Amino acid sequence: MSQKSMLVEGLSDAIGFMGGALLGFWAGHLLGFDIFEAGYGNGAIAGIVLVGLGGGLGLQLARRWRNRQKTGGGN
Repeated sequence: MSQKSMLVEGLSDAIGFMGGALLGFWAGHLLGFDIFEAGYGNGAIAGIVLVGLGGGLGLQLARRWRNRQKTGGGN
């Protein structure tokens, strides 16, 4: 694997994960879940779950995009 492809892989994974996590954070915020509230109440746990799900979904989308670019499916 070339250094350029490793850089593209790392950057796309990071951008996908962070973008998804931020979307999950803001979705939780709009729904009234605060991941920074004191203790581990239901609202904090729900917010943390949304951030984790968003990050995982963003990572998967980034990997699917990268695979489409490799196979020539993307324009």
